[in-house]
Amino acid sequence: MASGWRGILGFDYGIVQAPLGPDISGPELAAAVANAGAIGLLRLPDWPAPDHVRELIRKTRSLTSRPFGAAIVLAFPYEENLRVVLEKKLAVLQVYWGEFPRERVDEAHRAGVKVLHQVGSLEEAAKAKEAGVDGIIVQGREAGGHVIGQEGLFPLLPRVVDLFSDSGIPVIAAGGIVDGRGYVAALALGAQGVCLGTRFVATEESFAHPIYKKRLIEMSRTDYTNVFGRARWPNAPQRVLETPFYAGWKNNLSDQETEESQPIIGHSIIHGVHKDIRRFAGTVPNATATGDVDSMAMYTGQGVGLITDIIPAGEAVKRLVAEAKDIVREKLSNLK
Repeated sequence: MASGWRGILGFDYGIVQAPLGPDISGPELAAAVANAGAIGLLRLPDWPAPDHVRELIRKTRSLTSRPFGAAIVLAFPYEENLRVVLEKKLAVLQVYWGEFPRERVDEAHRAGVKVLHQVGSLEEAAKAKEAGVDGIIVQGREAGGHVIGQEGLFPLLPRVVDLFSDSGIPVIAAGGIVDGRGYVAALALGAQGVCLGTRFVATEESFAHPIYKKRLIEMSRTDYTNVFGRARWPNAPQRVLETPFYAGWKNNLSDQETEESQPIIGHSIIHGVHKDIRRFAGTVPNATATGDVDSMAMYTGQGVGLITDIIPAGEAVKRLVAEAKDIVREKLSNLK
């Protein structure tokens, strides 16, 4: 079994805080995770905002002296924001939802930036390997938020591990993992690390709205759907918390309807920009959100039922490592 808590990519631990959109993983969360020895990732805007990205990096560096990274979604314009990540020489760049070819990876390497590519299929993983990435995040269908693949983590993960077995590139598991049991299970399947999203939404430093955080510890059902954000991000299904609002609407929205024809239910400031939030928009409520927060999308992984408290992000990292070590020492060591 791999010893993922010994660290990957120069970090103390093989734990990655998933980039939580649109701005839930801001400087406070990324810095707290970094200070705990794990990989904290800023979620960058989905539009060109180089000055804002510089400010995010500046603020994060004011909160930690440890390395951290940033994430971009390849489905949206990213060139200007990427340029800032390379200019500021962050430790890690995470990319998702698209191809990031070798010339791009080489560009990052010339700037001293390591590249993590998140994928949802074996075919995507093969392309990322060919591109020369430094790490691969395998996302199972259990994950919260936008889910690019159709396979569960357990069937997909060992196949990607086998694909990368001759490369020395670490494989990181994502999807439904919230505690030490999930961590150890991923390691048993050959992963060298784990990537967690929902667990880090439910932390003190996350920029999620307090009602969003509260719902994560009150509810346990999720659903895989495409009702949110159809116009802004077509063909991008997501896993959401099955709130009363969602449960009441999920079977009553035609396939042709999008958020553009829906009423405004609230407002938010996202990466410094004032935004209207329409019903069925794919925008989760951050701490600035006003209006009908309970009718907004709440991206959530299937492991949410195991989350019972809101804790500091550093404590989340420590618990994962401690629980995993205890399982290996006290339970698995007795197996014959």
